[in-house]
Amino acid sequence: MTGKAPQHMDVEGVNEGVGLTAFLVAAARAIETHRDDSLAEDVYAEHFVRAAPACADWPVRIEQVPDGDGNPLWGRLARYFGLRTRVLDDFLLRSVRTGPRQVVLLGAGLDTRAFRLDWPSGCAVFEIDRAGVLAFKQRVLTDLAAAPKAERVPVPADLRADWAGALTAVGFDPTAPSVWLAEGLLFYLPGPAESLLVDTVDRLTADGSALAFEAKLEEDLLAYRDSAIYTATREQVGIDFLLLFDKGIRPDSAGDLTARGWSTSMHTPFDFTRRYGRGPLPEPNDALEGNRWVFARKPAP
Repeated sequence: MTGKAPQHMDVEGVNEGVGLTAFLVAAARAIETHRDDSLAEDVYAEHFVRAAPACADWPVRIEQVPDGDGNPLWGRLARYFGLRTRVLDDFLLRSVRTGPRQVVLLGAGLDTRAFRLDWPSGCAVFEIDRAGVLAFKQRVLTDLAAAPKAERVPVPADLRADWAGALTAVGFDPTAPSVWLAEGLLFYLPGPAESLLVDTVDRLTADGSALAFEAKLEEDLLAYRDSAIYTATREQVGIDFLLLFDKGIRPDSAGDLTARGWSTSMHTPFDFTRRYGRGPLPEPNDALEGNRWVFARKPAP
């Protein structure tokens, strides 16, 4: 990797609302990368943060945070994102090693897995997101002379529109096994849009495919409005998650997949904190209490 990411790039489609959360996660991945006990490394993450005016002064190392790991945002929540990155990295690599060679990142945002993971030969990584998001990411990566470790296929599409047609138009084969990831996506969508997305994934997947996604189980998201994480995020970076999360009734996507013949398992993030020895543990008034990571597989015949 060479060069420096240019400063103050045009970030249309990424610099406000849900799009701004992509930079928050990138900053968290940068902080994780520089930790001595890092669970995941993303050398590109800090360049995305520095290239966007809205977050150019955000920390990318824990040493840049005055209260360090005591900070609910850059300490505890950033560790959550670091743990999530590692868990989903492991899921993707484990899944492609069983045969699938198509990986689809739904709402890819500033994900750089095509560049930083060691993919088996013949893998294609399809990144679906809005055109402005993908264009910003490409400009930063081009300036860094970053080279993907798999065939990378950007798919400019709105997940609320006909993204399935856009995906198959660039070479995705619904008759071959595939691996899908919806990381930090579904709780921003209205319930019907989530159900449509899951239905579309099911329709486009052959036997032997896999899917991972993140869900929230709270019936009342506002019950945690004064939690340390939500408060720190509002006050320090101006992101109010509770204004961005859809507050409608959530579908039971894991149950829907089970009814369609998928095998599913649901875990709390704390399960993986204990497994990896790193990450957040439960605390009172916890904004992470309802978070679940769901892993689903469509059995091969």
